[in-house]
Amino acid sequence: MLCNQCPRQCNALRTKSGNVGGVCGMPELPTVARAALHFWEEPCISGKNGSGTVFFSGCSLHCVFCQNDDISAKNKGKTISVNELVDIFKSLEAQGAHNINLVTPTHFVDSIIAALDIYKPSIPIVYNSSGYESVDTLKKLQGYVDIYLMDFKYIDDSKARLYSNATDYANVCKNALFEAYRQQNEFVFCDDIMQKGLIVRHLLLPAATRDAIAVFDWVRENIPNAYFSIMSQYLPLGKAADMPVINRRVTAREYNKVTDYILDSGFLNCYIQERSSADKNFIPNFDFTGIL
Repeated sequence: MLCNQCPRQCNALRTKSGNVGGVCGMPELPTVARAALHFWEEPCISGKNGSGTVFFSGCSLHCVFCQNDDISAKNKGKTISVNELVDIFKSLEAQGAHNINLVTPTHFVDSIIAALDIYKPSIPIVYNSSGYESVDTLKKLQGYVDIYLMDFKYIDDSKARLYSNATDYANVCKNALFEAYRQQNEFVFCDDIMQKGLIVRHLLLPAATRDAIAVFDWVRENIPNAYFSIMSQYLPLGKAADMPVINRRVTAREYNKVTDYILDSGFLNCYIQERSSADKNFIPNFDFTGIL
């Protein structure tokens, strides 16, 4: 296939086992590094039983501070068939997962749809994305995805260029969120577990409190039925450790400025991650659990 699934528009040649010219570096068939119950998502996603999380390898964004660098940039993972992906869904469902959580799934959308055409679990399907999405690709997912769990990483394109080499990120992400909101603009819960809806995540970066507040304001003004999740798990990993400004953790003052603003706004559909989440122990071990 010649791939233009994401906004990079690589027109890459992706075969079942290879990739020529694509930013994601991934073949056509899904490549997975871990499939297991995951307990560190938002409470309405993880619940008590855990989220049935499938960590796909490769990424079209390549943020310099990515905590999952082993799979997003170094492409660690095992290439599997569509039928094996179906088996993973069934296994996670049988383990009592509250949902099937597809992490960094963009470049495998066609295989995911093929798998869901074979078997649609009775639990919600979560599309866990960087927010750098093509509207046309998201439209393919209507009827397949129950919950969109999407990042809004940057509202400042200069930061998007510097940290993810994506100067169009803000506009692309806004359009993607509008499409996700069109599909899922009301939230449905069952026993505190989300069944349908949209959650917009923003990772608070060092020296970027104004950006975080601007992202929050945009969400509540433009997609008010969405949930907003402010994340404080930033660590200066990978290339970020050697980059000015972001080569440190977020300070308590920065964290409090943003969280106080959110709390004072009166916006109720919100999750606030504790500062203690900035810990390497919360990074999953990509050891092929659930796929070998």
